[in-house]
Amino acid sequence: MAALLLLTAACGSRVPESEFENRPTRENRTASPGPAHGEPIKVGIITSATSPVGGAAFTGPRDGARAYFDALNAEGGVGGRPVEVLTCDDGGSGVGNNECVHRLVDEEKVFALVATTALDYAGAPRVSRAGVPDIGGQPIGPAYDTYPHLYGIYGSQAPRDGKPGWGGRLYGGTEVYRYFKREQGARTAAVVSYNQAASAAYAQLVTRGLRAEGYRVVNEEVDFALPNFQAVAADLRSQGADLVFDAMDTHGNARLCQAMDSVGAKVTAKVTNVQNWSDSVREDYKDAPGCRNALWVTGSSRNYDDTGHPAVREFRTGMRGHAGGDRLSQWELEGWAAAMWFTDAAKSCGDRLTRACVERFVTRNEPYTAHGLLLPVSFRPSEEPPKTRRSCLSVARWSDDAQDGKGGWITQGGDMSENCFTVPQLPYSP
Repeated sequence: MAALLLLTAACGSRVPESEFENRPTRENRTASPGPAHGEPIKVGIITSATSPVGGAAFTGPRDGARAYFDALNAEGGVGGRPVEVLTCDDGGSGVGNNECVHRLVDEEKVFALVATTALDYAGAPRVSRAGVPDIGGQPIGPAYDTYPHLYGIYGSQAPRDGKPGWGGRLYGGTEVYRYFKREQGARTAAVVSYNQAASAAYAQLVTRGLRAEGYRVVNEEVDFALPNFQAVAADLRSQGADLVFDAMDTHGNARLCQAMDSVGAKVTAKVTNVQNWSDSVREDYKDAPGCRNALWVTGSSRNYDDTGHPAVREFRTGMRGHAGGDRLSQWELEGWAAAMWFTDAAKSCGDRLTRACVERFVTRNEPYTAHGLLLPVSFRPSEEPPKTRRSCLSVARWSDDAQDGKGGWITQGGDMSENCFTVPQLPYSP
């Protein structure tokens, strides 16, 4: 479930108002000055920086990757060769995404793509056909479980033979629900969704997982255009929900939290996803301090506020002075890890850097952890979908008292590599 990102507010694509808007712009072309002076290695980053869900929704992985490559170039690059980063904003549309792929792959001849974060990855088949490695992308849709040469940040066991998952079916585990049942004693969970197709479909998937773990589930639906969060919050209180999961965007979550505070609906955890694992909760939930301090997140990467870990400290140091660096997020950390993954793969090739060599590193038997930032990632395809899987989980909760009273995320459940469960894998259609 960790790899299934919810973006239900973004139904439909923005129609460009002019030919200029329909043509994605290359945001930047950088090879930071430093000891690296050899022939540049071109790397592309595609981001839905301007999209229907807002300008900051997708930029974290891009900013984290760029910060890593800047630090890398200052230290000598890859064998003395700097990494030249070319970024492209696809506008959150399939047309724009195809344009970005054409520009970076066909015209600029990038060696690889890194930290792709696209609302509609329509150009994925073209990337795959060109044999361009796409490393560490965010699996917003099914592309990273569909095509060869695409390597999502969380790995995949799917055959990736041109069809999603196994015969068009993907599978997700119930480890999140198992965690809250075991560690927090939760028994009743509410799932709040919009009356909108994508939101309802995700809510159904969450409901199935909760019931598989023995929860009593309360389903709440709100009108997308005129949501009555007060009524939902009142029902959550009367139903005695321990947990609240959602199939909504950040704005909807903030309004729900405000309503919960206003009616006195207290829960053990208001559970959100990795996309909302950021410092911005201070402002997003500023009018709901009670609910804000009940926010929990789960994912597959180490908490960016876990400053006791050396790889996290290196990430935070590298982000200083970069766009977005004053407001950290988990997606920035995962973008940093994606750039590190590509770099480690490239360095493994020595002076014979080829795409085939990079992909041998990515698909090797030894799982990749980005020096402890990621749970072990691998791409070992299975002919049959797994019925059960041992899955580990990174968990954190927000506290206004953390970081000397500035607020921050506190790691829960011990080290993520030991917070593990053997859970059933449930099928769903992408």
